[in-house]
Amino acid sequence: MVLLIEYNRRHCNMDFIDQLKGLSSQISKQLDHIETEEATKNALIMPFINILGYNVFNPAEVVPEFTCDVGTKKGEKVDYAIMKDGNPIILFECKSANSDLEKEHASQLYRYFSVTEVQVGVLTNGIIYKFYSDLEEANKMDAKPFLEIDMLDIREPLLEEVKRFRKESFDEVGIVTAAIELKYTKEIKKILGEELNSPSEEFVKFFIKQVYSGRMTKRVTEDFKDITHRAFKQFVNEKISDRLKSALEQEGDNGSQEAATLEGENLEVEKDDGIVTTEEEIEGYHIVRAILHEIADPERIALKDRRRYCNVLLDNNSRKPICRFYFDSKQKYVGFFDENKAEEKLPIDRLSDIYKYAEKLRATIGYYERNTSSKFRAVPEDFVFLDAEK
Repeated sequence: MVLLIEYNRRHCNMDFIDQLKGLSSQISKQLDHIETEEATKNALIMPFINILGYNVFNPAEVVPEFTCDVGTKKGEKVDYAIMKDGNPIILFECKSANSDLEKEHASQLYRYFSVTEVQVGVLTNGIIYKFYSDLEEANKMDAKPFLEIDMLDIREPLLEEVKRFRKESFDEVGIVTAAIELKYTKEIKKILGEELNSPSEEFVKFFIKQVYSGRMTKRVTEDFKDITHRAFKQFVNEKISDRLKSALEQEGDNGSQEAATLEGENLEVEKDDGIVTTEEEIEGYHIVRAILHEIADPERIALKDRRRYCNVLLDNNSRKPICRFYFDSKQKYVGFFDENKAEEKLPIDRLSDIYKYAEKLRATIGYYERNTSSKFRAVPEDFVFLDAEK
């Protein structure tokens, strides 16, 4: 309690997003010490609710262990209920920080939606926050969240959406309207991302009908699958290039500074050979930088894309691979390297899974920092050859 009051005192003058970023930076430092659901609530979730503007110590605003009888089940509880005029407006179901929310079901939230007027439910482990509503059927919680944020991977556009849930700006009608757009925009973007990496037959056939007048055989469909994949990536790549060019032309010197900043981040997007660095690869790169920021200057960590994989390098040196991303198929993999440069490819289900392998990444940096002489300059020729792939 004392720690929470001190947290609020130190951050009272910061704006909302800065407060969330401050909480985010604390999470990575505290995770090793948080093992239970109760510790997760106290260290991670209560500060989050407090940042939204609700006093966690005022039962008129925040009710812990909120009880609501559901059918024949009596005394059903949800971890926190945010109250307004005596009625719940947001429900929080909490899990421990080490819980995998992909495998957890918001069962209590689901039941509460059928017996209360609440329109927002949050499932969280203090790191991931999944916001649900009943957009598809009244009083029946949707199976998929309309908004999801990762406190270890802060994205400001999403934090702008979280602002809607603050005490001072909470508006049920506005939230539902925004939730509809967020939910379906998210789903469409997910589909586009999947089609970008591996076009489906239906997607390919749509384009065949537009550009090909011959008979649509199985062989034609297979050929067009590769053509569509390349065309899609080139299209995205050209849009990125046009946007950067436009920014440079409009901003002059400011544009040059922006380009210098991109170069300073060691983010290399190859444009002339059909290679395009995807949003997922860039996001993975920033996760690696976040993991390693305490032991390596983020400016030393570079992203270099190849046809079959995407490299994350130390000092932009192909002889110092930190890891590799294999994100072009449905099952994503990350390759990790030991001190002998042997690669171990491990599957991940989502990008935040990279955090599970933080020790492997730190160990790789340790190999290079301890061996700056001949051992790591003598790299097998076949390794250099593979990394030189175009």
